[in-house]
Amino acid sequence: MSTWFVTGTSRGLGLDLVRRLLERGENVAATTRSAQRLAEALGGSGDWPRLLVLEVDLADEQQVTRAVQVAQDRFGGLDVVVNNAGYGFLGAVEEVSDTEARKMFDVQIFGVWNVLRAVLPAMREAGRGHIINVSSILGLTAFPGWGLYVAGKYALEGLTESLAAEVAGFGITVNLVEPGYMRTDFLRPVSLGLPSEQSTGYPAIREMTQQHLAMPGTQLGDPAKAATAIIEVATRGDAPLHQLLGSDSLGLADARIEALRADIEASRALGVTTDIQQ
Repeated sequence: MSTWFVTGTSRGLGLDLVRRLLERGENVAATTRSAQRLAEALGGSGDWPRLLVLEVDLADEQQVTRAVQVAQDRFGGLDVVVNNAGYGFLGAVEEVSDTEARKMFDVQIFGVWNVLRAVLPAMREAGRGHIINVSSILGLTAFPGWGLYVAGKYALEGLTESLAAEVAGFGITVNLVEPGYMRTDFLRPVSLGLPSEQSTGYPAIREMTQQHLAMPGTQLGDPAKAATAIIEVATRGDAPLHQLLGSDSLGLADARIEALRADIEASRALGVTTDIQQ
């Protein structure tokens, strides 16, 4: 039996992860903005003795700190922390307001940072622990219209890579999970933000937005299988820092590596000219 702290659990991948963990008999502290929605999604019975539901605004550091303390007091510590909370946003960079940008980073970055600050001291003291940050293939590549979401995921990738190097000596394992498209609510209005002010100058992005809104039910990825994969990442002990999920994610990552390699080679001749000659 292990104890998991999972954020963003009332729908999608987070919900499937909670279900799988409870089926395995694990202890789960599940954060959500709506305890009622999570209870309804789990069947509404409330008969989950190993589940602790915590209503938390991840952007509020004090709420996060209290939630982590309650979970530690209830279960005697935390073994695995999964930062999963997030939402999509589809709009041109020019269209994203300051408020919309800050709201995204409050969840994707500052919320994660609040959780990390709260859980790391006890993990360091214990000399063990596992942190899994759920990113996206859009943390490794980018598409037009996804600039705000990509910015958040790129930031999460950099934060996580630095964290992994910092805490490895304390016995703490860190992984990134990078799924492709999954059949969740991610592309439905409930989980997909759109700019409050849209420009007439981006008809291609409007068309792409409509295509994505019509996509639910056709995505390749199975969130239940992705949840099982996350559990494997946490339990097998030899998962890579970057664990891609889905053949679409793998294909896009391969294409990104090829494009980056081409840029490096194209940069080489000019790049070496800026060194100070010894």
